[in-house]
Amino acid sequence: MNTYIALLRAVNVGGTGKLPMAELRAMCEAIGFEDVRTYIASGNVVLRSARSEKQVKALLEKELARYAGKPVGVLVRTPEEMAAVLAANPFADAAPNRNVVVFLDAAPASDALATASHRNGEEIALGRREIHIHYGDGMADSKLRIPAAKHGTARNVNTVAKLVEMALE
Repeated sequence: MNTYIALLRAVNVGGTGKLPMAELRAMCEAIGFEDVRTYIASGNVVLRSARSEKQVKALLEKELARYAGKPVGVLVRTPEEMAAVLAANPFADAAPNRNVVVFLDAAPASDALATASHRNGEEIALGRREIHIHYGDGMADSKLRIPAAKHGTARNVNTVAKLVEMALE
């Protein structure tokens, strides 16, 4: 059995994509995942499965599309991959609630930094399948736009650390 962390896109954020976490857990169990646990209401799931990362992603996206009536993106990582994201954090000394990781399905485009716009002091760095952002003055007033992050999903470093902790329990 493999342990995975699944991150859902656009769930329970800004009034869109409402999905109670109890329903998400039940959905995951119904499609055969085991030891399913969620963390906060923004679509974070730790689960176990004999399936591959790609299979977990495909099964969960199919079931979420059936439930929501529209596509819901899912990004899947192993606990080791998530721990490596934390270890490679270029802004490790920054406040973790202002330190965000945008998870992507593939490596960010080589022009991801050059195409970012409306920067106002934010720091950006590229990871393996992530974009790291440090919002020095906080996210509330930021107008930062990163086209390469459009199909990703963001989590602050506190959430990433908690998901790693849960997955390794």
